[in-house]
Amino acid sequence: MIIVLTKQHTSCKPILGLMGSSQTSIPPKKNCFLTVLFLFLSTSSAQNVLRRGSSLSVEDDSDILISPDKIFSCGFYGMGQNAYWFSIWFTNSKDRTVVWMANRDRPANGRGSRVSLRRDGAMVLTDVDESIIWETNTTSTDVGRAELLDTGNLVLKDPGGKILWQSFDFPTDTLLPNQLFTKRTKLVARLHSGSYASGYFSFFFDNDNVLRLIYDGPDISSIYWPNPDFDVFGNGRTNYNSSRTAVFDEMGHFISSDHLQFSAPDTGLLRIKRRLTMDHDGNLRLYSLNNETGLWVISWQALSQLCNVHGICGINSICVNTPDPKCSCPPGYEITEPGNWNKGCKPMFNSTLSQSQQVKFVLLPHVDYWGFDLNFSASTTFDSCMKLCLGDYRCKAFSYRLDGLGRCLTKGVLFNGYQSPSFPGNIYLRLPVSFETSQLVSGWWFLFRKRGSPNLAEDGYHLIRGTKGYMAPEWATNLPITAKVDVYSYGVVALEIVKGIPLSNWVIEDREEHDESNLTRFVRVVKRKIQCGETSWIEEVVDPRLNGQFSRSQATTIVELGMSCVEEDRNMRPTMDSVVQALLECLDES
Repeated sequence: MIIVLTKQHTSCKPILGLMGSSQTSIPPKKNCFLTVLFLFLSTSSAQNVLRRGSSLSVEDDSDILISPDKIFSCGFYGMGQNAYWFSIWFTNSKDRTVVWMANRDRPANGRGSRVSLRRDGAMVLTDVDESIIWETNTTSTDVGRAELLDTGNLVLKDPGGKILWQSFDFPTDTLLPNQLFTKRTKLVARLHSGSYASGYFSFFFDNDNVLRLIYDGPDISSIYWPNPDFDVFGNGRTNYNSSRTAVFDEMGHFISSDHLQFSAPDTGLLRIKRRLTMDHDGNLRLYSLNNETGLWVISWQALSQLCNVHGICGINSICVNTPDPKCSCPPGYEITEPGNWNKGCKPMFNSTLSQSQQVKFVLLPHVDYWGFDLNFSASTTFDSCMKLCLGDYRCKAFSYRLDGLGRCLTKGVLFNGYQSPSFPGNIYLRLPVSFETSQLVSGWWFLFRKRGSPNLAEDGYHLIRGTKGYMAPEWATNLPITAKVDVYSYGVVALEIVKGIPLSNWVIEDREEHDESNLTRFVRVVKRKIQCGETSWIEEVVDPRLNGQFSRSQATTIVELGMSCVEEDRNMRPTMDSVVQALLECLDES
């Protein structure tokens, strides 16, 4: 017997049905609650099961499977007008968060496509032309039905209820509670936020039995978590295991055979729905669902700063946390494909620099390119490091660490670039002399020339105390040393960038105080001209060798930032984060 409600809410009309050989009807005055209950029972028992010989159509929105607890749905998930994927998603999340897809790299047509549980036991996704997009390997088994479980697991069962195939064995980018993660499985991120295609970031068990995150791009592969600067034990892991299994439960606890463990802050609350997802930005995150808003809340993540994700900005480019990651190209390079940082930056010159070709180096303060070292030397001088790069035609740049150890690393590939005020070193980018880099294109690149350059401490950084003239007043007055001393030194270098000459060579007119330093006098004179409304002061300040070919707004921003960084009162100096943000905004204006 089938009973339905009419559009009127005050009464129920009877529908005649067959039960055995007798006809039965329910009078219209009977309780509608009973009718609704029957309807619920008759539909809910069938909604999570697809029988052998049945199918789901892309053209029917009601053709879906729903888990008994209504948490998960399974069917065709669309993006745009004509791209559909056979998927499983959270029913009540605001954006219908997908947790599994069948062949994510080939969407189905919006007309004529269907998923069928064939009589030969295979579950098959076919396109409008009947071509097979995806199928299970169950043709030789006695499959009786497909069933969507409360766990979010789509399973194929035999008539006795034994599971013959399950979606849990083939994760896409998401792990659900009690879904076993093994050496045969991995999570692969989406290519970007607007695509479900397979991306370049993966979470997997490596050959040494350790869970890792990797950037596996078209040309380069690079492990970036756990911290590649440490060994397995230094990262709190162990490779002395053979099981290679991991799982997290409904309570929010994750545990792995390599000793990786973490828990959600809301752990212990059973009714919270959770997922562990390899996101398109390269970070692995644990999410908890807010049932009231339908929105996801991050409860744990592998990396706190996304610039530590290798490949997030592509080859040759540089990442800056602002705090969100922002990508940029260094001098001599330009974005390969505008709007797509996955492709990184390409050189604007012949990238093959022969030993006979004259070259110069551009200083990138507090920048590093992780890995791909051609050579490593410790306790060496700056000049020796530079000569090491000059003598190797493969060398695209060298890194010199300002940590007192005089460490030198020459780079054969410029990958995993990032900038951080706390990084104790610089990158010196190798460019042909003929390539013009003297324009103020970003505000924080500095052209290094052997002549007229600041007196670099060749024996290392004994350069934060630092070189005289670049030292903050705190060093002389015995005040507590904070990060603001670095801000001061950065301000001096920023002003030198604009003027084009080292601080020691500055000549400033209007000397009112006999013992006044060049820097103090410069700041006083410029501030007075600004207060008086003079408009030509920036042309008087900028390196005359540019012959007026520079961005006036960028130069003004850099000078004003530099002067704020060298304030006598350290409390009036900005933070490096705010300085970087201002410079990036200045760069965007160009």
